[in-house]
Amino acid sequence: MNIYPATDIKDGKCVRLRQGLADQSVTYFDDPAEPARAFAADGAEWLHVVDLDGAFGGAARNLDALRRIAAIGPHVQFGGGLRDEAGVAAAIEAGAARVVLGTKAAADEGFVAEMVRRHGKKVAVGVDARDGFVAVKGWVEVTTLRATDFAARMAVLGVATIIYTDIATDGMLTGPNFAALERMLAATPARVIASGGVSRREDIARLREIANEHANLDGAIVGKALYEKRVSLPDLLALAR
Repeated sequence: MNIYPATDIKDGKCVRLRQGLADQSVTYFDDPAEPARAFAADGAEWLHVVDLDGAFGGAARNLDALRRIAAIGPHVQFGGGLRDEAGVAAAIEAGAARVVLGTKAAADEGFVAEMVRRHGKKVAVGVDARDGFVAVKGWVEVTTLRATDFAARMAVLGVATIIYTDIATDGMLTGPNFAALERMLAATPARVIASGGVSRREDIARLREIANEHANLDGAIVGKALYEKRVSLPDLLALAR
C-alpha cells in the first residue's frame, strides 16, 4: 500500500483546506517545494499535488511549482483544473507521472476515454463525494451522480486509478469514512486511493486491513496530519509496506 503525502497549492503557497472550502485555508509553506523535499527525504515514492487555483478557476495555474516539485525525485500525481487536452499534456510535460481528472471527467466521458487512449495509466480520475454524490468545480457543486456508479463507469472506460475523497472528512482529522471507502472498492475494479480524514497511524493500520480484503486499495493520501505532526511519514510508510 502506498502513502501519498499531499501538497495543495493556492496563490503559489502550500495550504490545506477544510472540506475543500477556499475560505477555510491555512498556509503552511510559502514555497510548495519545501514540504515536497522533506517528504522525499523521508522516503516517499509518490507525492500528491493539487492546484487549488486551477480547481476553482478551471485551468491549471501552478505548473511552474509542479516542475520544481517533480524535479525533486518522487513520482508526482497532479490534479486541479485539468479540463482540456492541452492542460493534460502540459501537466505531463511539466513532470506529472499521473494526472487527475475531476470536473471534466464527470461531464464528458468521451474526454476521459480519449485521454486514456493517449496517456494510458498516466490518467486517473478523482471521485470526490459529498453524501455519496459526485462534487465538481472545486467541490462547490454537487451533482446527482452517485460516486460508486461514476467510479464503475470510469473503469469501463479504461481508467486504472481512482482517487476517492470523502469531502466531509477532508482536512477534518476525524478519520476516513471507512464504510464509504469499502463500498467504493466493491463498486470498481480500478485501483483506489483513499483521501480524506487520516489523522493517526491507526487509520493507516485500518486501511492496511482493508487492503487485505480489497486488493484494489492502492493507498492513502495524507495531508494535514503530516503538516501538524500528528503522524510521522517514515512510520506511516513502514506501516503501509
